[in-house]
Amino acid sequence: MTKLFEPFTIRGVTLKNRIVMAPMCTNEASENGEVQPFHIVHYTSRAMGEVGLIMLEATAVEREGRIQPRDLGIWNDGHINGLQQLVSQLKAYGAKTAIQLAHAGRKATVDGRLLAPSAIAFNETYGTPNEMTTEDIQNIVIAYTDAAIRAKEAGFDVFEIHAAHGYLLSSFLSPLTNERDDEYGGSEENRYRFLREVIDAIRSVWDGPLFVRVSANDFAPGGLEASDFVQFSRWMAPQEVDLIDVSSGGVVPANIVSYPLYQVPFAKTIKAGANVQTGAVGLITTGTEAEQVLQQGSADLIFIGRELLRDPYFPYRAAKQLGVDLEPTVAVYKRGW
Repeated sequence: MTKLFEPFTIRGVTLKNRIVMAPMCTNEASENGEVQPFHIVHYTSRAMGEVGLIMLEATAVEREGRIQPRDLGIWNDGHINGLQQLVSQLKAYGAKTAIQLAHAGRKATVDGRLLAPSAIAFNETYGTPNEMTTEDIQNIVIAYTDAAIRAKEAGFDVFEIHAAHGYLLSSFLSPLTNERDDEYGGSEENRYRFLREVIDAIRSVWDGPLFVRVSANDFAPGGLEASDFVQFSRWMAPQEVDLIDVSSGGVVPANIVSYPLYQVPFAKTIKAGANVQTGAVGLITTGTEAEQVLQQGSADLIFIGRELLRDPYFPYRAAKQLGVDLEPTVAVYKRGW
C-alpha cells in the first residue's frame, strides 16, 4: 500500500497525507513582519495542490530575531489577525497548518543586538554577537511562550521550534558555537538546557502537536553528528515533542556535498536510535523518492522544500508517479487531474 498518501494522525490532528511543505523564508512580509497578499497566494496555492501540512516560514518571536528584514513575525499581538486570515484560507482547502517559531541569533541580518551563546561571529560578513546573560536567555524563553500563545490564537494546528541551521537555539547545542562555562555550556546536557526550557515553556501553553527542527550534522571537525541528536531526541520525547524534523548544516561555514536524499540517513538514525517520529527533508523531488523513504522506515513525514516552489501541485504529480488516484479538493481541478 502507498504510504505517502495515507492519513497521518499526531496528537489528535490528522493530515490527509504525509506531504509537508517545509518552512522556507520568503522575505515578503511587511517591514513590521505582517502577512501580505503574497503569503495568501503562496501558501494557499499549495493547499489547493493537496499538500497535507503547510508550515509557514521561520516566524520571528522577537523583532531583533528576524533572519531577514521582511520575515514574518509573531512578536506582538498585531500579527495575529493576518496569521488568522492565512490559516483560514489554508484550512478552507483541506490543509492542516503549522508555524515555525524562530529566533535568528547570531545570523540575524536586521538592526539590533545580536545574541548568541558565545561572542563568535558566523563569518567575516556577520557582526560579532553578544554573549547572552542568564537574563537574556530567560527573556527569550518568555518571547517563545508569548509567541506560542499568539500562534494558538491564530489557529495553527502544529507548532515547530526552529533549533537548526545555526540560529539561536541551534547555536547553543553545538560545541563549535557554544563555549560557555556556565549551566548553558560545556556538557551535552548543559548545551541542551536552553532548548529544554523553551520546549517546557511552549508545552505549558500548548497541548497540540509539537515538532523540533534540528541540524543533525555540522559537517565540521568537532561538530555535532546524527548520533548526538539521538541523545537530544531522547530528552525531547519525555517533554512531549512529537516529531523531529531532521535537516542539517548551517551551524558553521562548511562545504556540504548535497545529492538526492542525502539527509535521509540522519532522520533514519534518529528515528531508530531514539524511537521517535521523524520528518525527512532535502532534495526529495519525486513521489517515488518520497515513498521509498517511508517504505524503508527512515521517516514518518516527507518535508518538501524547493520542489514545492517549482511546482505547487507536487502532490498531484507524485500521485501519478505512484499510481494513486488523488481527488482534488477543488472540484473543477478534476478536469485536469
